[in-house]
Amino acid sequence: MSSGAILTTPYLSFTSISYSKKFTYPKLGTSSGINYAIRCSTSSPGLPDTTERLRNDTPLTGGAFDFERATTSLTKKVLATPKKVTLVRHGLSSWNEEGRIQGSSNLSILSEKGAMQAERCKMALADMHFDQCFASPISRAKTTAEIIWQGKEEPLVFLNSLKEAHLYFLEGMKNEDAKRIYPKEYTTWREDPSNFCVDGVFPLEEIWGTAHEAWKEILLTPGEHFLVVTHKSILRALVCTALGLGPERFRSVDINNGGLCVFKFNKEGEAMLHSLNMTAHMYTDHIYHY
Repeated sequence: MSSGAILTTPYLSFTSISYSKKFTYPKLGTSSGINYAIRCSTSSPGLPDTTERLRNDTPLTGGAFDFERATTSLTKKVLATPKKVTLVRHGLSSWNEEGRIQGSSNLSILSEKGAMQAERCKMALADMHFDQCFASPISRAKTTAEIIWQGKEEPLVFLNSLKEAHLYFLEGMKNEDAKRIYPKEYTTWREDPSNFCVDGVFPLEEIWGTAHEAWKEILLTPGEHFLVVTHKSILRALVCTALGLGPERFRSVDINNGGLCVFKFNKEGEAMLHSLNMTAHMYTDHIYHY
């Protein structure tokens, strides 16, 4: 089977499953008030990827057997509807091209190539409907969002909680200069970022907090599908907080300029990562229809 092949299985209904003569799995669908439906991964357009229902007939995204505490709610409130959120990293910036550390600085602007990447994002998402766009007010992300959102009537809202991490004296420095002048601090930021500290302040602790704030602001907004345009570090924090990962996992996630990530949320505000760092549209005329 090739690496791109998908195994599809039709709808399965179980009453009991015998594994051996000594062990029998419990019957599904017989517990009081609980209705389990099991569906395997499928590429059939008429069949959803997963459908699980529990007690009050609410669809859930978790993977635990009884679906309790399978994932963590980001809202602590029940949402009116399930949500889908598409995250986009801004296009290539002037400081990206110069190899400078950006952080929260507003001096780095979207480059010509970055504007072309934003246009590619716009075309790739042309068939998608979004109820609203949220973006960082910092120039490189703001301009990317304005290009993608051009011509739409739905609101474009700038959130301070989507700003990039503040990296203090490292901001604006070329990487080779920062490594030479501040070897300890630079190495800590690159190799052990959760312990990077400036005057008693841990930037990743701060950005984990703002990521939680951003998720609440986004998910509690009326609507079902949102677009979010922001920066690499806060995007990493958004992905990790949605998955319940701490700052020590910061560099376990990478997102390219113009890369797309997609999350789905149930009514409990629990996240399921649908896609991570999709970049096909950066190299082809691919249009998404997820």
